[in-house]
Amino acid sequence: MRLRRLASAAAGLSLLLAMGCTGGGEKAAPTNPAARTTTASPSPTPVDPVSIQALIQRDHTGSDLRLGTVLARTDAYTSYAVTYESDGLTISGLMNIPRGKGPFPALVLAHGYIDPAVYTTGRGLAREQDLLAREGYVVLHSDYRNHARSDDDPDNNVNLRLGYTSDVIGAVLALRGSGRPEIDPDRIGLLGRSMGGGVVYNTLVVAPGLVDAAVVFAPVSGRPQDNIDRFQRGEGDPIAAEIDAAHGTPEENPEFWRNVSPLTFVHRVTEPLLIHHGTADDTCPLAWSKRTVAAFEAAGKDVELREYPGEGHTFGPQWPRSMVATTAFFERHLR
Repeated sequence: MRLRRLASAAAGLSLLLAMGCTGGGEKAAPTNPAARTTTASPSPTPVDPVSIQALIQRDHTGSDLRLGTVLARTDAYTSYAVTYESDGLTISGLMNIPRGKGPFPALVLAHGYIDPAVYTTGRGLAREQDLLAREGYVVLHSDYRNHARSDDDPDNNVNLRLGYTSDVIGAVLALRGSGRPEIDPDRIGLLGRSMGGGVVYNTLVVAPGLVDAAVVFAPVSGRPQDNIDRFQRGEGDPIAAEIDAAHGTPEENPEFWRNVSPLTFVHRVTEPLLIHHGTADDTCPLAWSKRTVAAFEAAGKDVELREYPGEGHTFGPQWPRSMVATTAFFERHLR
């Protein structure tokens, strides 16, 4: 993994020198090569800027990880409010650093949907933040853009929230380039829940080789039209009409919808994926995860689906069992 990352970083630096640019975003991009990754050469033909293809072509940045206020001190870790740079935006979050001598492997957590109007830093994965830090992982929970103290991106909703993928990639790059002695830059994984599961899918196809392994809980569909139909059109969200006006419906513009689905690009994935899903989930149907697994398996990828009989979307009684499997999975791939 280390050799692959070094080769990727060298290729990305060569491309930057050839292009003579400073990267995307609203602010000047960092000059530290460790804060960059380039996942593909530019396409000879233009692509829709709102697409997985555009994310693949982008020179993502992530840097300037800063620890702020101490939020909590426990017997096992210290929790901090943090910020980092992602594609020119400042993103807030929470980071738990285990006590003891590092460097520790690190995990980036991608939370599910919570209305940004009521969201507060670190909300949505509190159980996982605590348990994983106690297991000896540095845990960075990204708030995403438009959440908590993060910078605003007014087009993010109509652009199918693809900016969240950039923010998770930026979180990994910020960890890797931080130079902090507690963090092992060569052992980093992802964990996402619900909407955050979709963010993890996107990250795996956009930036293969970025992390070592990924776990998702009760994830959304790998087909964005399913999610919009269920959670936005189905609930009368006016954003659905804005999306249709900007990009066309799936019937009007099937090519657009094909190119915003990570399942279209699953052949790019290089990391193992573990999916947890309850059979009684009435928010994100189990059938969605089964379809994702079928796509991964058809592409010859390392994927495992664990089903939890009678368990719903929030994982109640069987959550401890799911976390035993999760920590064992990360132990295999990050230790």
